[in-house]
Amino acid sequence: MKVTINGAAHELAEGTTVGQAVRALTPATTGVAVAVNDEVVTRSSWESTALADQDRIEVLTAVQGG
Repeated sequence: MKVTINGAAHELAEGTTVGQAVRALTPATTGVAVAVNDEVVTRSSWESTALADQDRIEVLTAVQGG
């Protein structure tokens, strides 16, 4: 299936979850937020939320600095 992650097209297997997509994109385990089709997906729902063809996913990673 084709999805858009952070503005870039990606081909993912059917049934891919939000959690799987996040792990493929970033090794970060904290400070990550995800929205699918403009709806925030809570971390507790990542493994049970399957992505669908044409979904738009935004993965945001917090960055500290000064």
